Amino acid sequence: MTRHAYTNAQIFTHQRLQSGCALLVEQGIITGLVNENEVPEGSLIVDLEGARLVPGFIDLQVNGGNGFLFNDCPTLDTVRAIAEAHYQFGTTALLPTLISDDLDVVERGIIAIEQAISAGVPGIAGIHIEGPFLNVERRGIHPRDKIRLGDENALKVLRTVEGGVTLVTLAPECVPAEQVTELRDRGMIVCAGHTDATFDEMMNAFNAGVAGVTHLFNAMPPLLNRAPGVVGAALLHSESWCCIIVDGKHVNPAALQIAIRAKGGHQRFILVTDAMPTVGQSDKHFMLNGEQVMVIDGVCQNNDGTLAGSDLDMAKAVANAQSMLGMSLAQAVEMATFNPAQFLGLSHQMGVLEVGKRANMVCLSPSGEVLATWIDGQKVWGASS
Repeated sequence: MTRHAYTNAQIFTHQRLQSGCALLVEQGIITGLVNENEVPEGSLIVDLEGARLVPGFIDLQVNGGNGFLFNDCPTLDTVRAIAEAHYQFGTTALLPTLISDDLDVVERGIIAIEQAISAGVPGIAGIHIEGPFLNVERRGIHPRDKIRLGDENALKVLRTVEGGVTLVTLAPECVPAEQVTELRDRGMIVCAGHTDATFDEMMNAFNAGVAGVTHLFNAMPPLLNRAPGVVGAALLHSESWCCIIVDGKHVNPAALQIAIRAKGGHQRFILVTDAMPTVGQSDKHFMLNGEQVMVIDGVCQNNDGTLAGSDLDMAKAVANAQSMLGMSLAQAVEMATFNPAQFLGLSHQMGVLEVGKRANMVCLSPSGEVLATWIDGQKVWGASS
C-alpha cells in the first residue's frame, strides 16, 4: 500500500495555513499531518514547491461546463464531461444542476447521476433540481412553459439519489408546506429560490423544512422597509444557509458584504458558481431553450439581457470573495469547502484537511491559480508527478 506525503507547502488546516508540515494520504484517505522531518520511511514524496494545499472545492450549482448543459442531454456521459470541466478549477465535489424542465427530464437526470455515482465518476456528490416548482414571475431564464405548481403527484418524481444527495430548489409559496416537510423527511435538502414569498411565508417555509436560499438576492424580491421578504427572512433566521454568486455582476459586492455582516459572519454562506457550458472553454456562447446565450462582460445573458447562469468557476469565486467581499483566504476557502460540506451533511467525509477525511485537495499558487486537483487521493488535474 503506497503512502503519499505532500510536502513543501502551506497546508490549510484549522482555519490557517501551516508550514513545515506534510500531509499523509493512503488509499484516498488522509492518515496524518506530521512535521516534514517525521515523514514515515518509504512514503512517496510529492513536493508542492511552496504552493498552498487547501480542501477541494464543493459546488452546489453546476448547470454545465466545457460546452455541455445537463438539461440538453441528462446522461452519464454528460455528467462525466461536466465534472471533468470543473476539475481544473479545484472542484472536487459537485451537484450537476437541472433547471426547470419536463418531469421526464428530471427523472432521466436523477438516473444519470445514479449511474455516475455507481460508475465512480470522481466528484459527483448528487444532483441539484432547480425547478420546475418555481414562481413564474421570478423565473429568470427558466422557461415559462416548464414551470408548474408543486402538487403531490408531480413531486413524486423527486427522490434522493442512490449513494448521493438531492438538493431541490422551489418557491415555497407554490408548494404546500406539508409537501416541503415530506421532501425533507424523505431525505432531500430543500432550498427556496425563484420565489416571491413574503417574509412570513419564508419564515414558515424554514419551519416546514427549507434549509436555505438559492443565489441570495437573485430571482427574489428585494428587502424593503415594510416587506423584508425572502432576503430579510434568510438573514434573520439563524439556521438558514445562503448560497451566493460572487462575480460582481449578479449582486453588487456591497450588498453581499452587508448580508454577511447582518448574519453575523460568513459561517452560513456558501459560494456557488451557477456555471453554464461556457466555463472551461473559449467558445462563450450556447443555446438555451432555443435562445442564444452570450457571455457579455463576464456574464451569461440572452438577447434581452436576462441573466442565464454564469461563466464563473470555483477558483475565481474564492478569489472574488477575497477581493470583492474583503474575506480572508481562510474565510473564502471555508465558504467553498467546509460550509457546503456541512450543508450537504458530508462534513464527516470532506471539507477540511484532517485525519480520516477523503483526500480531496487543491494546490493553489499564491495568486490563487489552481495547479493541481486530487479527488480521493487521485490527481484529476495538473501536471503528472
